[in-house]
Amino acid sequence: MGTIPIIFHRTKVLQFFCNMNPSFYIRNIPVYGELILAPMAGFSDMPYRLICRRFGMSMSYTEVVSVSGIVWNNKKTFKLLDFKEEERPVTFQVVGNDECQITEACKKIEQLGPDIIDINMGCSVSDIAGKGAGAGMLKHPSKISKMFNNLTGSLSVPVTGKIRLGWDHKTRNYIEVARILEENGASLIAVHGRTRSQYFSGAADWDAIAEVKQSVKIPVIANGDVRSVADIAEIKKRTACDGVMIGRAAIGHPWIFRYKDRENISGSEKIEMIRYHLDCMKEYYGHAIGVVLFRKHAVKYIVGLPKATELRPYIVRSKSAEDIISYIAAHLNRYSKYEAA
Repeated sequence: MGTIPIIFHRTKVLQFFCNMNPSFYIRNIPVYGELILAPMAGFSDMPYRLICRRFGMSMSYTEVVSVSGIVWNNKKTFKLLDFKEEERPVTFQVVGNDECQITEACKKIEQLGPDIIDINMGCSVSDIAGKGAGAGMLKHPSKISKMFNNLTGSLSVPVTGKIRLGWDHKTRNYIEVARILEENGASLIAVHGRTRSQYFSGAADWDAIAEVKQSVKIPVIANGDVRSVADIAEIKKRTACDGVMIGRAAIGHPWIFRYKDRENISGSEKIEMIRYHLDCMKEYYGHAIGVVLFRKHAVKYIVGLPKATELRPYIVRSKSAEDIISYIAAHLNRYSKYEAA
């Protein structure tokens, strides 16, 4: 395991943020900037968070970690909580269905030095939500109330929550849950504009997020269907949110944090970033594991390329860094007209 190589000028990045006013505060913690990478299992690891941070992302959320893994000292769980100082403010996100175990786990990981701890109440995966964790918690507002009262009374760091609009269209209780969170000491709410039953289908309801913003005094982060720079502007306008969380659209596209759309990124920029990201993965995970884990990122970087579907099978079968780079470079050369205007 090594350190993440740095090709960005850290001093210039720090000077940039020092010359800004905070966009909002999470209790007493200033957040410089409005764009945030969503916590996504398998994608929001430290190498990619660092890349997005250097592109302008304003704060880091770790991948969601299981409270049972924390309580039982699972090494893989704690590995997901690795972070670098330059990622601050950094948020540890946890998921579980037992409020006592959640409190125990959060006390334990607070000692690792996060700035914030976030409770995931939005995960729609059946193995999580179906067991009463993640979005499953939305069915039990009284349990959320008790949990946040315990957490905010036990921890010194701010506690935040990420929610969906409800379990299904009949139980859209997002206003009730948002008010419960605020009343029990939450310092911020991130809202994905869908119910659990929608998963990622249909359109995110940005107007519902606006209702949450109007109902509470703590900061609100809007999430869902932000795919372009125009979407960032529109969701801010529609919701008056304090920040914008970008998930799937940011995978393979860190340029979104510089307010640049995919179609404005040249082939040469893509291949340079692919090389860099791959080097980061190899440095952090080791060559063999880093290459395997990078393949799912690589297929996202090629989104928008001509005949990308033809290239994808070669990437997912690649066993070396050199193969991944050569396949993508050859494809770009074959379609040399692919270049941003």
